[in-house]
Amino acid sequence: MIRLNFKKENDFVNPADFGFSPNSTGVENQIALQKALDIGGMIVVSEQGTYKLAGTVFVGSHTHLIFGYNVFIKKVNERGDFTHVILNKGALTKTYDEHITIENLYIIVNNIDVRVFQVFGLHGQIAFFYIKDLKIDGFRCMDLGKWQYGIHICTFEDITVNDVSIKGDKDGVHLGRGKRFRISNGVFETFDDAVALNAHDYDVGNPELGWIEDGIVENCHDLNAERTTGYFCRILAGAWVDWYAGMEVQKSDTVASCGRLYRVKAEPDGIVYESKTQPTHQSGSMVIDGITWVVVQDDVTYTAGVRNVIFHNIFLRKSRIAAFSIHFDNDKYSRSYYPGACSPTHENITFDSIRVLHDEKFDFLSINTPINMLTISNSSFKNNSIRFHSNKAMNDYFITKINIYGCVFCKNGEMDLVVNNVENKEIELKTSSNIEIHDDFIANVISGEGKISVNSDLKGLIK
Repeated sequence: MIRLNFKKENDFVNPADFGFSPNSTGVENQIALQKALDIGGMIVVSEQGTYKLAGTVFVGSHTHLIFGYNVFIKKVNERGDFTHVILNKGALTKTYDEHITIENLYIIVNNIDVRVFQVFGLHGQIAFFYIKDLKIDGFRCMDLGKWQYGIHICTFEDITVNDVSIKGDKDGVHLGRGKRFRISNGVFETFDDAVALNAHDYDVGNPELGWIEDGIVENCHDLNAERTTGYFCRILAGAWVDWYAGMEVQKSDTVASCGRLYRVKAEPDGIVYESKTQPTHQSGSMVIDGITWVVVQDDVTYTAGVRNVIFHNIFLRKSRIAAFSIHFDNDKYSRSYYPGACSPTHENITFDSIRVLHDEKFDFLSINTPINMLTISNSSFKNNSIRFHSNKAMNDYFITKINIYGCVFCKNGEMDLVVNNVENKEIELKTSSNIEIHDDFIANVISGEGKISVNSDLKGLIK
């Protein structure tokens, strides 16, 4: 019998009353769970078991969705593949939803791993776009495929992602533009990035572009695995220009026009197009001069990057290409920086209590974008450098100041602490109150064709 008094004070919605059950089909469960979500408030799934789900369910504002222990949501193909398990309702209209909590959701992807876009560029197993005051707690997914992120959030304010365990091939937690966030108590075993702060991205990687700011990533473990690409955290910047006649564009390029941002949607084939006609359409996509232009957003910014972010208590067991990458893309998939654009300079990024637990010689930080300030404190390193690269996109990478203090250096012998491969790059390095485990430890800096000024307490660098 279906209850009709869901709005009573201190009451909650039970999706089982609509037929949500481990014994129901995926289609039946999709319909039943959607009916419960449309009521909103507190929704509790308590009966243990594996629930088939054959399509996306949509959650609106002021909803607290709780899954009990030993409750599993399994994607099934009963009427076609689908992307998201959960998507917020406002994502479809770029209308902010607010005050949503998802608790103890355990997804079994079951090889239903596709990018069938409901919002172009958005492809998390759970996804939120235009969201304020979001809490995701106790999320589990152990079988990510190669196409979809675990959690994907873009254009946000005030989000918390806590107590997550994510394993598989694609990014664990992937953020686009937004402000005020916390990612905490995570266990990751991902082929691609564990965490991505992609202020810029591939055309299919995020639905909007802009700054990611004022956040913390803390108490996270990057577990070892045989195969790897990516980083524990990718920190991605970008910049673009106003459209002008005759400009050359390729896949993922962005332009500002008529108070909107447009991007080139194309295959990663390396083809460069000449744009002769200005894109002016107000929504969707349009082919102009053989170029597919997609409207990205109605507010114009010319740069995107990451600022005022702290990484705290991170345990790195996986020997990735680099633990952290602060960079541009510059290939057939995407070029983050359009020639002549303003410089997108990352700002004020802090690394505190980072533990490198593998023995491989891989970089701690790989940097090929401008960044003004790096603080590294209370951390331990083995043979892990801070390395600056040129991405061949800019002429000036500006000054970077690095402050390292209270750290433990475990290398037995010489270690290249800072390596510069950028012409005319200026770096100011200051280190203090550090400990060297071995007597024969020596720190080196390699200036290359740039300049590194040093004020240090480390052997090899003390003047």
